Amino acid sequence: MTIAELLASGLLKRLRMLGHSFCIAEGGSHGPDHSERVLHTALTIGERMDAQLGILAPAALLHDIGRREESQSRGRICHAQRGAELAAPLLQELAYQETEIEAICHCIANHRFRGAARPATLEAKILYDADKLDSIGAVGIGRAFLFAGQIGARLHNPELDPAATAPYSLEDTAYREFRIKMSKVHTHMLTSVGREMAEQRYAFMQTFFDQLTRETSGVLP
Repeated sequence: MTIAELLASGLLKRLRMLGHSFCIAEGGSHGPDHSERVLHTALTIGERMDAQLGILAPAALLHDIGRREESQSRGRICHAQRGAELAAPLLQELAYQETEIEAICHCIANHRFRGAARPATLEAKILYDADKLDSIGAVGIGRAFLFAGQIGARLHNPELDPAATAPYSLEDTAYREFRIKMSKVHTHMLTSVGREMAEQRYAFMQTFFDQLTRETSGVLP
């Protein structure tokens, strides 16, 4: 099945509705639009790497359905592990085979790649990469400014050492997010295609923040 055929299928439409129902309240950086971007990125990588798109698509649409409970528990619940638990009965109702459910839930449970949880399959590695790619590049910059605006941070603060500033403060700018987190993502990709895409997005972020610094400091181009 091609990507176009998969995206147009009735099954994927039902999965989309289910995934969105869990994520709609998250808004901001982790709402349904995030899952949609991860879906398209995962399928793009998966097609190039001959992965099982029928596993990737539901995993991408459902990968953050546990985030609401993580937020409500203030981090005590891991949204990846909880998401896999929530996804299993949903997939059963949609008549997925047990082996497919196991493969999809493995992708969801391991898309954070923290602690002992590690993506062991090609599809899980691709979902991990697609999720991380959404945090960098032009989209990553947009998400960083969206978050900074939500907490009332400044526009730009390149004169400060990011290590000396605090999160959720006036100085928690998009630039701080770039220095602390976004600039490191490209070194953690798990697939060759993911690394290629991440390097391009990293280069764009460097160019963007260099230009922003010149503009805010009044330096001539």
